[in-house]
Order: sequence, then structure tokens, then C-alpha cells
Amino acid sequence: MAVGKGLVKLDWLTIFFYFALVAIGWMNIYSASLDDSAKTFWDFNQIYTKQLLWIFLSVILIIFILAIEAKFYERFSSVIYLVSLLSLLGLFIFGKTISGATSWYSFGGISLQPSEFAKAATALALSKYLTDIQTDMHQFKGQLKAFLIIALPAIFIIPQPDPGSALIYAAFVFPLYREGLHFVYLLLGFFAAALFVSTLAFGIFWVILAVVLIAGFLFFRKRKKRPNLFKYVVIVIACIGFSFSVSYIFNNIFEQRHRDRFNIVLGKEIDSKGIGYNTNQSEIAIGSGRWLGKGWTEGTQTKGKFVPEQHTDYIFSTVGEEWGFLGSIVVILLFVGLIVRILFLAERQKNPFSRVYGYSVAAILFFHFFVNVGMVTGLFPTVGIPLPFFSYGGSGLWGFTILLFIFIRLDGANSYYGI
Repeated sequence: MAVGKGLVKLDWLTIFFYFALVAIGWMNIYSASLDDSAKTFWDFNQIYTKQLLWIFLSVILIIFILAIEAKFYERFSSVIYLVSLLSLLGLFIFGKTISGATSWYSFGGISLQPSEFAKAATALALSKYLTDIQTDMHQFKGQLKAFLIIALPAIFIIPQPDPGSALIYAAFVFPLYREGLHFVYLLLGFFAAALFVSTLAFGIFWVILAVVLIAGFLFFRKRKKRPNLFKYVVIVIACIGFSFSVSYIFNNIFEQRHRDRFNIVLGKEIDSKGIGYNTNQSEIAIGSGRWLGKGWTEGTQTKGKFVPEQHTDYIFSTVGEEWGFLGSIVVILLFVGLIVRILFLAERQKNPFSRVYGYSVAAILFFHFFVNVGMVTGLFPTVGIPLPFFSYGGSGLWGFTILLFIFIRLDGANSYYGI
């Protein structure tokens, strides 16, 4: 009876955004994978038919998630997180290698990628920890434990190797900030990223010169207030040390394909037929769509299979070519609407656990969306991050569905029980 009443309290606008994105995503997967080999529409050798099956199973999964008591997710969050970590570790023994990454479990003809489900598990564990009455995010000990919860799955994912999936865990910094993490951490993160890219783009000498000049300007500007010279010297030395480490990280930790992609984006290399082929063809496809697009299933780049992996990481190029600028804006607005709606719901939560989890969901979806669109349009290097609800794959669709509908269930429970 409680479940029935709880369903009335579900946020149907969020559910509308979900099904709209899934439906439009499938239409683009259909167009990107359509060929003459299909005997019938229900040929399960075809990618679009398989995705349709995953969508149907997702509806069953949604019913299951909503039927579970909302308090279950908070009560067993630590157990879910532990199981998720074990599933990631198990890949090193039982995992199947696909496209050079041991990121999958294979069960007959079905493959599942546990890293897609680990995001929801980490969001639950982080929410549980941050809302514990003994947690103080203003103390270093509390911050360290929170960062450890976030870092462990990423550490297990990187050696697969799957740096794209590991990168997503940076999104959890935003719910931490909402819950009291000092702004300086965000500032340091953005500054480190800018310093890293600047060193690669301009070289160590020019970066060091810029850091020294900026520090000197700030120091002399505040000289009347007698600024601490030692603090400025330490910051400059730290920046110089980090700049020198960039070269080692880039040449010894990054794989050659990652180095090539960074060099192409930074304009240091031009390789439109090699490592940069995907991005180059994606930009051509999007640009050819102009304002209104060429029409569904009518994209010449899409039908000609000129964009590799177009039904997965590069699915947005199909939107740009066949739906044009107008269609692309509609898709972007749907994503923005979903993320803003989640933030609105999260902020109104009276249960702190639900609030933190909601912010985690919004941060993960935004990070995926922002990086994927930037990657497809050539603004970011190719890092293998799928577009939520659009990119082909059962694990991805299920992972995002679980992530979102757990929050919808938590929000519905709070509305019903008055928590």
C-alpha cells in the first residue's frame, strides 16, 4: 500500500526527461547502426535491436528499484559499495578483455561492465559517510576518508586500463563542496589542470616564467599589507615542481594513444587519418548537419560509416548530422533540464542522505555529458566516456538507470513519509 502511495509522489518530470533521452538515443543508435544485413526489424544480431531489449529490461529494473523500500539504499549502502569493489577486483581474475581493456564479465553472450554500476555504489557510500553524525568535512581526517571512498574504485579501474571511467570519479568533488569542502580544493584542482595543460601546450620555461611574474605581481600589489613572502615562495616552488612532473607523467604514465590525442587537441600534431580520425570525421558529420540536419537515417557520414564507434562514444555526431543545430540544442536542453531538475530536487531534500546522493547523481551526469560532447566536437581529447542514455550498451544504460531511479525513489519516499 505504501509503495502504491509512494508512486504518486514520484517526480514525473524527471522520469519524462529520462524516457525522452532514452527514446531519442535509441533513434540515433538505430540510424548509426542501420545496414542492409538485417533480415527483420527484430533481428537480434543488430545493435539497435539489442539496445531495444536493454531498454525493455531497464523498465523492469526501474519497477524493481521503485518497489524496494527507500531506506534499504541507505541502510545497505556500505554493503553495496563493498560488493562493487569486489566486482572490480574480480576482473583481474575472471574479466574478459574487449578492445584492449579487461573491464567486462562475460556470461554466455552477455557482457557486463561493473565500472558502470560502481558509480551508483560509490554515490551511496559517499552519501552515507557524509551524513554520518561523526563526519566533519572541515577536518582533514573527514576529508581524507571521503576522498578514499571516491579514489578506491578509480584506482581499481585505471589498470584495466580504462582511464575514461576512472576520470568520472572527479565529479564527486562537487557534492563534497556542497557538503562543506573548502573552496580551495576546487580552486587547486582547476589550477592544477590548467597548469598541466599549459605545460604541455607552451613548455616548462614559459609556464615557470608566467607563474613567477603572476606571483610577483600579486605580492607587490599587496606589499602595503605586508604579505607573507614565504607563502608566495612555497606556492611558486610547488608550481614549478608540478610543471616538471608533468613531463614525467605525460611520457611514462600516459599511453601513446592518450599522448597522441592530447597533442592533436593542443594543435601540436595533425593526424586526421590516424589517431585523430574519429574526431575529425565527427566534426565533419556535425558540421554537415547545418541548422536543421539531413533528416533521420539520411546522414551521409552516418550511413557511410565514416565515424568509427558512432553508436557508442560518438553518438552525438549522429544527432548533429541528422538533426542539425536545432536538434542538437533540443538534446542539450533535455540534458540540462534533467540535471537542473535533479539539483532542485536534491536541494529540497530534508533527508541529508538523499540530498548528497542527488548532488552526486547530478555531478556524474553533468561530467559525462560535458566531457562526451566536448570530445565529439574536438574540444577535449578522446577519453572513452559515453553519453548517458544515448550511447549503445546495456551496462551503461543500466548503470545510469540505477543511478537516477534510486534518487527518484529516495525523493518519492521523502515526499510521502514527510522525512
